[in-house]
Formats: sequence, C-alpha cells, structure tokens
Amino acid sequence: MSAAFRDAFLSALVSLGLFGPIVGLQTVPAPGGLALRMRPVLVGVLVALVFFGRLLFLAFWQMRRAGGAKTFQPLLSAIEKAVPLRQTGRFVAPLLLLLALIWPFVVGRYYLDLGILVLTYVMLGWGLNVVVGLAGLLDLGYVAFYAVGAYSYALLAQFTGLGFWACLPISGLLAALWGITLGFPVLRLRGDYLAIVTLAFGEIIRIVLLNWVSLTGGPNGISGIPRPTLFGLSFSGDGPGTFAGFFHLEPSPIHRIVFLYYVILGLALLTNLVAIRLRRMPLGRAWEALREDEIASRSLGINITITKLTAFAVGACFGGFAGAFFATRQGFISPESFTFMESATVLAIVVLGGLGSQLGVALAAIVMIGGSELFREFADYRMLVFGLALVVMMAVRPRGLVATRRPSISLGAARAISAEMVAQGRG
Repeated sequence: MSAAFRDAFLSALVSLGLFGPIVGLQTVPAPGGLALRMRPVLVGVLVALVFFGRLLFLAFWQMRRAGGAKTFQPLLSAIEKAVPLRQTGRFVAPLLLLLALIWPFVVGRYYLDLGILVLTYVMLGWGLNVVVGLAGLLDLGYVAFYAVGAYSYALLAQFTGLGFWACLPISGLLAALWGITLGFPVLRLRGDYLAIVTLAFGEIIRIVLLNWVSLTGGPNGISGIPRPTLFGLSFSGDGPGTFAGFFHLEPSPIHRIVFLYYVILGLALLTNLVAIRLRRMPLGRAWEALREDEIASRSLGINITITKLTAFAVGACFGGFAGAFFATRQGFISPESFTFMESATVLAIVVLGGLGSQLGVALAAIVMIGGSELFREFADYRMLVFGLALVVMMAVRPRGLVATRRPSISLGAARAISAEMVAQGRG
C-alpha cells in the first residue's frame, strides 16, 4: 500500500507542475491592459482528483492481478444486458435514420446547423473507418484529404466556372489520387511508423496550402465559393431562376440550410452504403484479413500492395467529398480549417464508436461533436471531459461503443457445417 501511495503522490506532484502554470494562472482584462489571476482552488481540486484517481486505478489493477476482476463481471454483464448495443443495432439504426430525415422539420436554425456539422463528421468518420477500422492502417493525416477536396472544389469553381455537382466527383477523385500517392511510400510501414508518416503528410499538405499564396491564397484563403443549386435553381432571391420563384414561396435563407442538410445527409448515406457493400465483397474481406495479420494475408495470396492502396484511395475519396461540401457550405476556406486537431477528432470518433462499426461511428460523432457544441460554454473543460470519457471507454469497452470485430464464421457454425457435410456424405 505504501508503494501505491508513493506512486499516487508522484502523479499528483507531476500534475501540480503541469496544472500550476496552465490552469492556475489566467490572464484577464484590466484597465491598464492584462492582469494575472491566480486560481489555487481549481489547481488543488485537479491535483486531488489525480491523486485519488491514481489510487483507485492501482487498487483496481491489484484486484485484477489477484483474480478479483471476476467480481466486476456481474456488473459488466448487467450493463451489457441493459444496453445491448450490438443486439439493438438493427432497431437503433432505423430510428437514427428516421430522426435524421425529419430533423429539419422539428428543430430551429441553430440545431439545423448543428445537424449539418454532425453529419459532416459522421461522413468523415465512415471514410476513415475504411482505413483504420477495416484495413487496420493507422492514419493520422486524414485531414489532408479533407483539405484536398475542399481546395479542389474551390479552385475548380474559381478557374473553370463549374458548379458544385460537376466538381464533386472530381474533388473525390483528386483526393483518392493523393490517397494512392500517400499509400506508395508507406507500403512497408506499420504501427507507430505509419502513424508518424501519415501525420507528416497531413502537415505537409497544410503547409503547402499556407505558403502557396499565388494558388491557394495562403493564410487569406479562398472566398466567394459558389453555393450548390437544385437542378439549376439558386437559393438567393426570388426571381424566375430561383428556388423560391419556381415554387412560388416566400424567399427565406432557411431554404438553403435545409437543402445543405439533405445534401450532406445524402452524401453520408452514400458513404455508408458503399462502405457496407465493399465490406461484403472480396476486397472488404481482404481489408479485414490485412487488419488481423498481414503476414498471414500475404501467405494466403492476398496482394498487400493493392489492398493497402485501395483502402487509402477509398477513404481519401470520401474525405474529398466531405471537403467539397465543407467548402460550398462555408463559402470560404483557409488552411486554419485543416489542422491536426481535425484528424485527431475524426480518429477519436472512430475509436470511440468501435473499429469497423458504422453505427458506432455515427453514435460517437453525435456524442462528441453534438455534445461539444451544446456545452460550448464549458470550453475550458470539455476536452478534458472527453479525454476522461475516452480513458473510461478504453477500460470498460476497449473495442468501442459497438464492437463488430467478429470472425466471419464462428467455431460453432464451422462445426455445424462440418457435421452437415459429413451427414450428407454418409447419406
């Protein structure tokens, strides 16, 4: 026990050194400029939480090593029975789809914008899920493809005059091309080395966008990006070529917001459909085999090069689609919108939801993005809360909210098939 107290004391001491200057000192406006305000109570509370949290963790770890982990099994089983996400997925998914379809008719402008933001991250999560969840390739530079799609649409619309629907597939194909470009140098890399290279790739793209001023506008970005149209009908004004004029409606800016909502909803559902179909095809089976064991996959005759490149290309294509939508929704893009934090957020959504789980990614995006926006007034602490939630999730459900990394065929099913074949052979 003395060793546990010593460990907890050292952890609290380290946290004091971190929280002291970061949390304990706050700059506030003052008549002569800025003043420094001390917050010792908050620092003391955080240090105490670290101390007692470390003690609880060490006690739990000692119980687990001593065989006491079985004590928690009834509790975990009760939680699994109370919230059987894997079994209720067939009911939760249709309910979420129904809620998404009627969302614009039951909420106001703020929650409609929030729904667009959540669906954007759902689409990004489903795209990254192909790379990380299905193929098992840790990608920390996914925001690069998001940026390529956004800038591709903005530049194509600026120099060629093409509309959103004409530029959307081109943006996705250009992002897929960059995905293949990233895939070639990392064919022999795995684990931490792959993560470092993909992280560097994302930063390279951001720095190029920041410094290529003649093409991308540099830190000033690109503005005046065209909005999407509905079969050529614009959502601005009430003339003969507008949405309001064609349907004889009162002009309202909410029409464009509702249209953008259904555009991103359609793109997200398309991403989900393609990912599910690919997973059931031989290519998807090759991705899952690669995720489980690359050496065994190679011994089975799977082309590792093609498998990795297709995973990067498909995931990047979906990221490019989301980037093009982001550009047309905002009307302005700059390199500050494509930082590493975007990649970290999308990766956290995939891990929290469950690697390979489409439903889990959607639920995690709702919790992380929707929750962070609803509790924006707690901006100083919300990332701390989400970080703590991720730690708890990794301890309680290490495979995420909805774990779907199950074998393609179970041992019981294999035995049943073998018994049936033997019976048929005897007959």
